[in-house]
Amino acid sequence: MKKIGITGGIGSGKSYVCKRLQAKYDIEVYDCDAAAKRLIRISPNLQQQIIQLVGSLDKAAMSRFLLASEANQQAMNAIVHPAVFRDFQESGIQWIESAILFESGADQLVDKSVVVTAPQEVRIQRVMQRDGITREKTLQWMNRQWSQDEVVAHADYEIVNDGIADIDQQIEQLLKTIQTL
Repeated sequence: MKKIGITGGIGSGKSYVCKRLQAKYDIEVYDCDAAAKRLIRISPNLQQQIIQLVGSLDKAAMSRFLLASEANQQAMNAIVHPAVFRDFQESGIQWIESAILFESGADQLVDKSVVVTAPQEVRIQRVMQRDGITREKTLQWMNRQWSQDEVVAHADYEIVNDGIADIDQQIEQLLKTIQTL
C-alpha cells in the first residue's frame, strides 16, 4: 500500500478533503496538527523541551513565539516534528495530512503527495472566519508557509478547492490514479 501525503497552505481546505476521504471512502488520514497537540499534551519530555524554548505551554505564548521569527519556528519544529513523524510511522496509517509536508521533511515518509489549492482571497476569508482572527494575522501565518506555487511545483497531484470545482470528482480521479501505481 502506498503512503500518501496531503498538504496545502492554511485555508486551502486540506482538512475538508481529508474529511471527505474518511466519510465517503473510509480512508483514515493521520492529522499532523492534531497529533502534535496530542503528543505535547501527553509527553512530559516534549512539554519540558517546549517550556525551555518558549517559557510556557500556553497556546497564545507559543503562537507569539512561532510568529516572531523563522528561527523560532525552526527551533519548535526541531522538537515537535521528530515525535510526530515517529508517531505516524508507528500508527500504520497510510495517509498523512501536513500543512508543511515539504518544509518539514514529511514528504520523505510518503510515496506520493497531493496539494489542495484555493485562491488566496478564498483562503484568507476561510481562515479569518474559522479562527476569528484578523486579515493581518492570517497573512502572517500564510507568510510562514511556502507559497502555494512552490508547493504545487513539488506535489505529484493537485486538488482544487475553490468552492466551484467538484471535490468528490477530483478525489475519485486521484484514487483511481493512485490505485494504478
